[in-house]
Amino acid sequence: MRLMTGIQDPIVSGKFDMTVGKRLDGKNYGTGGCYVYEPTGNKPKVLQISLSPAGSKEEVEAEVNQGARRLPEIVPGAVGYYGQDGTADDPHAAAILVHGLDQVIVELVHGVKGRDNAADVVALMKLVAPKLILDATPTPQKTRG
Repeated sequence: MRLMTGIQDPIVSGKFDMTVGKRLDGKNYGTGGCYVYEPTGNKPKVLQISLSPAGSKEEVEAEVNQGARRLPEIVPGAVGYYGQDGTADDPHAAAILVHGLDQVIVELVHGVKGRDNAADVVALMKLVAPKLILDATPTPQKTRG
């Protein structure tokens, strides 16, 4: 976290709820987010991880066709992309992974100048997505033979 953001003691908040869908509409999905802020000044957000049931394989393919880089396989059956934009002085990078309707986004709002911020969001995605996206997706019921 310190290497990605350049911040020693960030403010971190957030929560993930893997049962929210069951309470709202009976469907299985999880939502939530984790947010990292600078501890001083106006405390801008520097990093966020979010989970939502807003994923689309078609959107992933459209982004890749427009130049985004495809994520390596992180979770079987999931697809994703990543990229970096912004300027050299204000680097910004994001990675998006979709599994069914579930989507995990790792967004580095303000990266560290001189680092490979795109590689940083991919590395963080590899750490958090397997747990988040698989916990958000219901396990298929086993059929009895």
